[in-house]
Amino acid sequence: MNIVVVGTGAVGGWYAGLLALAGHEVHAVTPSDYRVIQERGLILRDRQSERIVRLSSATAQPQPVRGCDLIIVAAKSTANDSLPQLIKPLLESHTLLLTLQNGMGNVEAFLPIIPAERLVAGLCFVCINRLSPGVIENTLSGYIRMAAARGSKNVAVKRVVDLFSQAGVEVKAEDSLNGILWKKLCWNIPFNGLAIAAGGLTTDKILKDPWLKARARKLMLEVQTAAKFDGVPFTDEHLERQFTVTEGMGPYRPSSLIDYEQGRAVEVEALWGEPWRRGQAVGAAMPELAKLKSEIEQRLKTRG
Repeated sequence: MNIVVVGTGAVGGWYAGLLALAGHEVHAVTPSDYRVIQERGLILRDRQSERIVRLSSATAQPQPVRGCDLIIVAAKSTANDSLPQLIKPLLESHTLLLTLQNGMGNVEAFLPIIPAERLVAGLCFVCINRLSPGVIENTLSGYIRMAAARGSKNVAVKRVVDLFSQAGVEVKAEDSLNGILWKKLCWNIPFNGLAIAAGGLTTDKILKDPWLKARARKLMLEVQTAAKFDGVPFTDEHLERQFTVTEGMGPYRPSSLIDYEQGRAVEVEALWGEPWRRGQAVGAAMPELAKLKSEIEQRLKTRG
């Protein structure tokens, strides 16, 4: 396939590399890293190996690609105000679009430029970091869950799931996008949020602090309740699994903490604002989430 990956930082860079290794023509769009990727390629590291992967091209802005089969948007959701119009020229009558972004409200940003039946959402349950330009480290391969932008599984979802599966990724199609969004937020809301609100803590320190761990649980319970009210309930076992998985991550720095520390825009609306609004809309009280969002916004205002 002819694939354009918009945002080849941690998640985008990792999957761009795997798809290129699987024999696909992969074009990277990355304003900060494109020169390094052009000259040297991507470096993918995990616990077993280090691989250098050459891509078909790397540019700072989207460039015309004839016969573009798939666009993968892995840029931060903070760019979604401008991204749709930037990538619109790449779309052809058959092109599929996959979002690999955190939080809620992402597929809605792209519906004005592509029919819903060609738009797929993917949620990555992984630990992947960009160590330096073009250098990506995966410490927990995890898995991806994908769903249609609207409705249940369709042809587009099956095609993208098959593509990633053939590249060696553990991936599965789900019937409900809302379901996987709430499940992913069960981790992202507390751990991305508390890492910032508590003053720049890695996940191991959050777990070691009884008060912060209890607060993380309260936040998860609010997410679980909102999901139930939204018609996509999940079990208590999913909550417990978030703590078990996080223990195995060690001193992990969530992506929002990295953005905060490096002075970049933080995905406040996608991770905490939109979930709170959707929870309120279905009748779920989420005072802990509202408090956390306020604390994060205060931290951002006083960031040096």
